Amino acid sequence: MRLAARLDRIEPFYVMELAKAAAQLAAGPLCDPTRGGRRMIRLNIGEPDFGAAPAVRDAVARIAQGDTPYTDALGLPALREAISRWYGQRFGLAIAPERIAITAGASAGLQLACLALFERGDEVLMPDPCYPCNRHFVTAADAAPRLLPTSASQRFQLDADQVRDAWTSATRGVLLASPSNPTGTSIAPEVLASIAGFVRERGGVTVVDEIYLPLSYDDRFGRSALALPGGLGDDIVSVNSFSKYFGMTGWRLGWLVLPPALVPAVERLAQNLYICPSTLAQKAALACFEPASIVEFERRRAVLRERRDFIVPALNALGLTVPVPPDGAFYAWMDVSRFHTDSWAFAHELLQSAQVALTPGRDFGLADPQRWMRLSFASSLDDLQEAVARLGEVLA
Repeated sequence: MRLAARLDRIEPFYVMELAKAAAQLAAGPLCDPTRGGRRMIRLNIGEPDFGAAPAVRDAVARIAQGDTPYTDALGLPALREAISRWYGQRFGLAIAPERIAITAGASAGLQLACLALFERGDEVLMPDPCYPCNRHFVTAADAAPRLLPTSASQRFQLDADQVRDAWTSATRGVLLASPSNPTGTSIAPEVLASIAGFVRERGGVTVVDEIYLPLSYDDRFGRSALALPGGLGDDIVSVNSFSKYFGMTGWRLGWLVLPPALVPAVERLAQNLYICPSTLAQKAALACFEPASIVEFERRRAVLRERRDFIVPALNALGLTVPVPPDGAFYAWMDVSRFHTDSWAFAHELLQSAQVALTPGRDFGLADPQRWMRLSFASSLDDLQEAVARLGEVLA
């Protein structure tokens, strides 16, 4: 069977490969307490341990009793309106519901945006490191992601000079993430405004992945790109999700905020590719915006901040240096070069020696990935403390 050539440009998702190795090891004698083993501590997957809010879970039982027909391709009007109100309450932004497209997860949102905006011969600038699936969405649209190396001094984000210097006649736009996976760092508002302004001058498009934005711990960075001054926010394509802040990881529900002119194109693609997002998930998600749910989500954000405030100093003390403390999300991007020359091999060694699963830098870019490793602090504080103790024993 002949496969499409685009598959040659899409690498395996190594995060999941390591997760399979961790699962196999966890099922064996090394992690069997009846044989003197100890359980695997998984700090490799970016999935909060909280789950959906109680009101969302309660809503499912009620919704399942009724009809769940197809919705509009752009989603339930009531959910689009609820998200619009949330932008006003959380960010002070007036986002018209008509600009909001509900999608089958942020992944579907990114695919729809890339298919609507990019084509063969186009080039899209992205930071290195970045979330691998984002660049593969560009590739799936037959465009070319171009990764630009970043450093700790840039907060592992692009700056306007870098975008300006890299721009060519083939460049169609930039795809950014703030806060970022894997680094947990955000783009300073003034830097993002400079990038978006330059991209607008060149007739390009700025796409910003904001799925971790509600999990921001710093007011300086916790602002949406949709709020950029001078009308720049009106040009932004913002991608968001119910998975992270709202805890609905397996429900596969997200949304886009689009410039008005782009809405019909995304709707046409959504109609043909997805029909509509899950009706059950959409109806349940309405409960996310109840006051009690928002209180719960804010409590969880405070818990994640507490975990961050423990794990970053602890890693630094071990010599696993986190050069830029995460200001959002739930990831620490750490330099492991003091202990190993290859983070992929090191991650597998730590599975065996410490029974701690971490994510090597191999997935996230080409700029010295063997030096870096990602730790997710979406797990409990008890797990984080135990992981630090085990790593300390091994590294000593």
